[in-house]
Amino acid sequence: MRAVVITEPGRPEVLQVQEVPDPVPAAGEVVIDVAATAINRADLLQRQGHYPPPKGASPYLGMECSGTISAVGEGVNGGGWHVGDQVCALLSGGGYAEKVAAPASQLMPVPAGVSLVDAAALPEVTCTVWSMVFDTGRLQTGEAFLVHGGSSGIGTMAIQLAHAFGARVFATAGTERKVGIARELGADVAINYREQDFVDVVSSSTDGGGVDVILDNMGASYLPRNVDALGLGGRLIVLGLQGGNKGELNLGKLLMKRGSIIAASLRARTLADKARIVAGTQAFVWPLIEQGLVRPIIDRTLQLDDAVEAHRLLESSEHVGKVVLRTR
Repeated sequence: MRAVVITEPGRPEVLQVQEVPDPVPAAGEVVIDVAATAINRADLLQRQGHYPPPKGASPYLGMECSGTISAVGEGVNGGGWHVGDQVCALLSGGGYAEKVAAPASQLMPVPAGVSLVDAAALPEVTCTVWSMVFDTGRLQTGEAFLVHGGSSGIGTMAIQLAHAFGARVFATAGTERKVGIARELGADVAINYREQDFVDVVSSSTDGGGVDVILDNMGASYLPRNVDALGLGGRLIVLGLQGGNKGELNLGKLLMKRGSIIAASLRARTLADKARIVAGTQAFVWPLIEQGLVRPIIDRTLQLDDAVEAHRLLESSEHVGKVVLRTR
């Protein structure tokens, strides 16, 4: 099969499409003929040599895909999956290829109304947002929610899901165009972080009450201001470190607010934990997609041979939503 290979750690140009051995399904796994995959920021870190795949995972990039099951391993048919089923999958790696082996417990059916290719943009963002915002963060109807990077893949899904669930949604973005898109997707308050202080906007918009849940991709650089923006009993979920990994925390403020800070990740979780998250995502999010209340936001769809261009685009942050790669 053809797969995108990291020839050495470095810039996007180190990515090459090469012929590599086909995957073989282990017990509990299926092989998927990949229709498409999608780019995630973790892929950029892996390409640079900063984020190795978990032990036993595929060495190739790609943490999600969509496609058709072409082979099943021992014990899979009892789980309801068969050759010919169209699926999308949460992966630990290997999506940038024509075939990938995936645990059957991490498969989801392609939602009604979504094309097979577009479904590649769903697994990582839906599983991340459901597990971090609703499962771990316990966001409730009527609460206030702030997401940073509102125009990213995670951000566009978080805005839609929080809005559909009846939360009051705040979102930050870096241009007026992206601020407008955040509003269109359901943000009640969209903040241009280059021109406004999100803490001031949150405070004035909540009569000083703050927000209940924050989903943060920045880490250290936003830590003090995120604590300032939290309300009483607020929960800060940190899923990214684009602003650094060492920050100063005022524990006094956190104590007074009875707040909590939770560092969350998805890729390195156990198979059992991922299976639970996938099942919850399918139960919670898939009905909203099939009702037309939530949809994958795709900036553009490229070919597998365009992986270098796709990585450059993600690094530029000029995209909105997901960048998808078709295998053919």
